[in-house]
Amino acid sequence: MKLHWSPKSPYVRKVMICAHELDLLPKLELVRSVAAMLKPNERLMRDNPLSKIPTLVLDDGFTLFDSVVICEYLDSLAGGTLFPKADADKWQALRWHAFGDGLLDVLILWRNERERAAPLNVLMDAFELKTMASLKQLDDEAQALAEMPFSIGHVTVGCTLGYVDFRFDTLGWRRAAPHLAQWYAEVRTRPSFRATEPTIDG
Repeated sequence: MKLHWSPKSPYVRKVMICAHELDLLPKLELVRSVAAMLKPNERLMRDNPLSKIPTLVLDDGFTLFDSVVICEYLDSLAGGTLFPKADADKWQALRWHAFGDGLLDVLILWRNERERAAPLNVLMDAFELKTMASLKQLDDEAQALAEMPFSIGHVTVGCTLGYVDFRFDTLGWRRAAPHLAQWYAEVRTRPSFRATEPTIDG
């Protein structure tokens, strides 16, 4: 299988953590692909006309995107447990999955706005408000995160916090969400998280 990949993308990181957790990394051919909003990647568009990563090309040429679909496909392929079957665990895992992805969407829009020559303060303030409110909500749920079996929800929330550290290192989110910070300090010690930590030089 071929995975269009970048080490700095939090959505790609979700897929890579799943691959590590499911022992599927040897089955993936990683293709470094740049997916800039203003510069569509022609090579990537042959497999995904949206020019977005991650994109997974199966051995028969069938393509899967985005990270939500790819993560579930890998879990199914490996007979894993990242997507729980029991109703209570299932809906909580999927909720955290969606919550983490939604917060990532906010953070990426915030970063894009921040990089503009003249950022709109009203947007910057809105993104910060949503981010801090989300982190407070997750802080309230940190005990549940710690108690429930490791799932796609944990993967996604962990990737989101990693992205906050990577792109918003001055935000100081740990002071506002100490219980979440404690949970994250533990989950980031997993080999799958350590192996996929984003770096500026990556």
